[in-house]
Amino acid sequence: MTAEPSFHCEVEKSGNQETGRVTTVRCHGRIVSETAAALKEVVKPIIVSGGRIILDLTDVDYLDSSGLGALVGLKVSAINEGYCTLELINLTPRVKELLRITNLKQLFA
Repeated sequence: MTAEPSFHCEVEKSGNQETGRVTTVRCHGRIVSETAAALKEVVKPIIVSGGRIILDLTDVDYLDSSGLGALVGLKVSAINEGYCTLELINLTPRVKELLRITNLKQLFA
């Protein structure tokens, strides 16, 4: 029996309506088919609230196509919301390369 990949997020909110809301989501573990829904469950409600959302991927050691799809879906949702931005920070070389070869680097720039 294979263990399910470990993944969790920590959410930190700062700012206010006057200075601008900033929500940092620190992701830990693997964003793969088994865990991508967990990321979306955390971030989707934040998108509806608006403001700036920062996904800190410092501790993300692996991202598969489902994880990539989750990130793209969240970015598109933020764009469609209109008053929300979503950005990625602290990408590992592997994640940077994945974004480059899939031509998604500009989407998250």
